[in-house]
Amino acid sequence: MKQVVQNYKSGELALLDVPAPGCKPGGVLVRTAYSLISTGTELMKVSEAGMSMLGKARSRPDQVAKVVRSVASNGVPATYRKVMGKLDSYTPLGYSLCGVVEQVGAGIDDVKVGDLVACAGNEHALHAELNWVPKNLYARVPEGLAPRHAAFGTVGSIALQGVRQGEPQLGDVALVIGLGLIGQLVVQLLAASGARVVGVDPDPARCELAERLGAAVCGDPASAAVETAVAELTDGHGVDQVYLAAGGGSNQPVELAARLSRDRGRVVDIGKCRLDLPWNAYYEKELDVRFSRSYGPGRYDPEYELDGRDYPIGYVRWTERRNLACFLDLLARGSVDVEPLVSHVADFDDAVETYQGLKDGELKAVAVLFRYPGQQEEAAGTETPAVAPEVTVPAVRRGGARPATARPAGKPVRLAFVGAGNYATSMLLPHLAQRDGVELSAVVTTTALSAANARRKFGFAEATTDLDAVLGDESVDAVFVVTRHSSHAELTRKALLAGKAVFVEKPLALTEDELTGVLDAVEESGNDRLQVGFNRRFAPLLQEARKRFGVRTGPASLRYLVNAGRLEHGSWYLRQGSEGSRFAGEGGHFIDTASWLLGADPVSVYAVATSGDEDLQVVLRYPDGSTATISYVTTGAAGFPKETLDLVADGKVLRLDDFVRASLFTDAGAGRKRWVSSRLPKARDKGQNAELAAFVRAVRSGGPMPVPLESLVATTTATLAVRSALAGGAPVTLARTR
Repeated sequence: MKQVVQNYKSGELALLDVPAPGCKPGGVLVRTAYSLISTGTELMKVSEAGMSMLGKARSRPDQVAKVVRSVASNGVPATYRKVMGKLDSYTPLGYSLCGVVEQVGAGIDDVKVGDLVACAGNEHALHAELNWVPKNLYARVPEGLAPRHAAFGTVGSIALQGVRQGEPQLGDVALVIGLGLIGQLVVQLLAASGARVVGVDPDPARCELAERLGAAVCGDPASAAVETAVAELTDGHGVDQVYLAAGGGSNQPVELAARLSRDRGRVVDIGKCRLDLPWNAYYEKELDVRFSRSYGPGRYDPEYELDGRDYPIGYVRWTERRNLACFLDLLARGSVDVEPLVSHVADFDDAVETYQGLKDGELKAVAVLFRYPGQQEEAAGTETPAVAPEVTVPAVRRGGARPATARPAGKPVRLAFVGAGNYATSMLLPHLAQRDGVELSAVVTTTALSAANARRKFGFAEATTDLDAVLGDESVDAVFVVTRHSSHAELTRKALLAGKAVFVEKPLALTEDELTGVLDAVEESGNDRLQVGFNRRFAPLLQEARKRFGVRTGPASLRYLVNAGRLEHGSWYLRQGSEGSRFAGEGGHFIDTASWLLGADPVSVYAVATSGDEDLQVVLRYPDGSTATISYVTTGAAGFPKETLDLVADGKVLRLDDFVRASLFTDAGAGRKRWVSSRLPKARDKGQNAELAAFVRAVRSGGPMPVPLESLVATTTATLAVRSALAGGAPVTLARTR
């Protein structure tokens, strides 16, 4: 069988072929379906193994103390040989899995062959195809609970034991410091117990995730927002419990715990962080400091873990096995949801590459699962049938829609710009400033200087920082929203309610709630005059190529490679906590182009990440069976074209090379035809000028917007669904409301 191992001396990780374990009395042999990487504990071990000998010694002073005692007893040469021999050997990794019982040992009568069980223990629930697990370290998986979720049983038990040590009560306010895997589970368990939770983590994405999973407020440890939230939730008294789920060498967590705790509050250490307790702070509040020992009572007791001697429930209510069973029950009843924590699912054969990606930071994850392909079919009978997650495409309701009126002949279309950044000033305003029948009325920016620059360069009649005044100006016909992504939806909503036609650069929204807010504004105002800057469908070269391709008679296969490249350090596109992921920001471009070429909106979305969350493979399915695969990559060569596209159907192949060249290959009877566009166009044209012309024409005439609102909503929903598909590891169905 195969097993993941590491040499602690050299740091080498390997997937070794090793003998399968035997089935001993007092336990069961389990064939693994899924095992979970602890991105905290295991990565710490992996990182330590890569250190120098001095670094290893500094990171493990407890082991150094053992070596010193051994030298005193056995001498330097014997101790050296012993230590080097231990370091220069393979050690296992893993301690949380779910699998199928393959063989039952003597003395076991609570499970049978074929049962699905969750297993714990850093010697028994390893990243290996087969594990022998003693009785007190496994629990039967409740019916209907998916194996990939049950694989969280051990880390869930660690979080559960930590919460038990804090003894939360209904109405308590708790602070969770560190929102990694354990911290996210602690947040959910506390919320399920009736406590209100404040979370602390320097990673905005983890803060956002914790808030989605039940935390009231989360923020950076240095943020005043955390202290303000604690003061408001506790009337200034401080939190009842603090749960330390952070790691690292900083003493900031224990100092923050003291500052935000109430008098005689409890501080529970779950993670492995520095604990230099500030004596005055802890003494003056008489804080109760508690440690949470792993999965619960029984841990590190060989008579309990290996010999199967249980503790009487009347004396020890929650042992590590009862904690494991309890957490599985909470999962099965939906009180805790681990699916949003799954950042990546890797095949077990790719284990070494997965660890390396985590160690190097290329794979950023809260939780990573190993999937054991050989066991999928065998374990499938224990799973409930998979149901594809579903996202509803919001319906467009126009309410009492007001018909748009045409501009009087000779009267220019008056435009206002909100935002004057690089894209607005390089790709939009140069086209509009030269267009007849257009008047640049006002430019609104948050800084006076940028507005003044735009006014000077493009001839705006007014430069201002007062958005409300511009929206209230009845002479303004249309508003362009060209700001950072996080403000698009709210600015669009305000402009629609003000009765303006709106051109908003992609994305229209970063969340489903933001999209709903825009559509609510459409319904409330009756104003549906909206265009999103999906310009590629307007590109002259692509328009001509589509026309030459002709009407399809059968399903098509479309491949779209986007060689996006790396962003410069400091780019605001990298601020995922506030501005959304990079794909959420610009992925709508490519989905819209694919949908326009295929003549329909997608009905499902599937996505996988191949390099952290930056390199994506997105597969869209369409009503007639057509598919579009968008490869969005940041790791390609800078000299390769940014966008290449192939459309294959009906014996034809359409090829687009970065909006510079297009080709069409056709089988016509026994012969073949080929069309190739001009090899040397005057400039790369991605359609901005044609799109702006269509928008201005619609505003002037009162006719339909260039792209139906329903299509804009479908594209935005599909773009947002990529996040759900990544988290769930399954296709997301895009359901239409009726």
